[in-house]
Parts: sequence; C-alpha cells; structure tokens
Amino acid sequence: MSERKSITTGVGDRGKTRLYSSEEVPKDSPRPEACGDLDELVSVLGIARCHVVNADAGEGVRWLQRKLFVVAVEVATTPAKLHSLAERIDEAALAEFDERRVAAERRVTVPEGFVLPGVTWGAAHLDHARAVARRAERRVVALYHAGLVENVRLLVWMNRLSDYLWLLARLEEGRPEMLRDG
Repeated sequence: MSERKSITTGVGDRGKTRLYSSEEVPKDSPRPEACGDLDELVSVLGIARCHVVNADAGEGVRWLQRKLFVVAVEVATTPAKLHSLAERIDEAALAEFDERRVAAERRVTVPEGFVLPGVTWGAAHLDHARAVARRAERRVVALYHAGLVENVRLLVWMNRLSDYLWLLARLEEGRPEMLRDG
C-alpha cells in the first residue's frame, strides 16, 4: 500500500513560505501578498462560476481561472528562474485576451453611467471578482515597481482583467440596473 501524500510539509511554519521557483521568503513579503490576492480571485471566480447561467460568461470565467494560474506562477518565480516556466504572459496571451474582450463587447450593450451590482447572483459575484482583480493588479504593479517582476505584459494583462470581468458581469445580468435610471 502506498503512502498518502499530505498537504502539510511537516517542517514548521516559521512565518516563511516557498515561492514557485523554490526560494524561501517571509509570508508577508510582496510576492506572497500578490499571490494571495490572485488565489482569492481564482476562488471568488469559482463562486461566480457556480452562479452564472450564461454559458459564454461561464466559459470566460473558466478561461480566466486557468490563466490566473499562469499569472500567479510567473509572479511567484524570480527573474533568474523564469526560463523554466512552460507558459508566461506574452504578446500571444495579450492578443487572446483582446480577442475575448472584443467578442464580449459585441454581445454587450455598454451602458452609459454607473451600474449597480446585484441584478443576478452570477453578475454580483463577477463584480466582486472585478474588485478583487483590481487589488491584485495593484499588488502586481507594486512588484513591477520594486523590480521583482520585469514582464510589463503582466501589467497590461492585469489591467485588462477588470474590464473583461465587468463585461462578463454585464453579459450575465442581461439588463443592468443603473445608478441613475433614465
């Protein structure tokens, strides 16, 4: 009988964690903070995915969850070890994101003014995800400014993320409720 694998390392906490690229860093340092926000975003998107009824919105959410793992792995890898990653955010990833955004824009009538979240469960969770995405974006930007992340395409991808989530929320709810009707 084979031994079951545990999620616990058994080496104790000591307030440190290992990056994807194996370096040990304090848990409250900038990379783990950014990765924590990205992890939260993937989880919030999981809640949204449970509630969306629009098939296109659901597919967009699943795509984002998968891509966010690519982002998180890159954020959790030091520049010296980036060459070992199988996938990174590059021009092709940005082009794919733009294609998805344009396709969503074609299916959504962009309202003029502010939208009140909460028309549907799915849209409300997507709007929540959008707010978490903006926080995660600020963390990744801080890493870039500190010289810990060098890929400017990550900043562009993260910036487009909140726009895409906004579009998915509008797609999901159909007709948005506006802050000022009429």
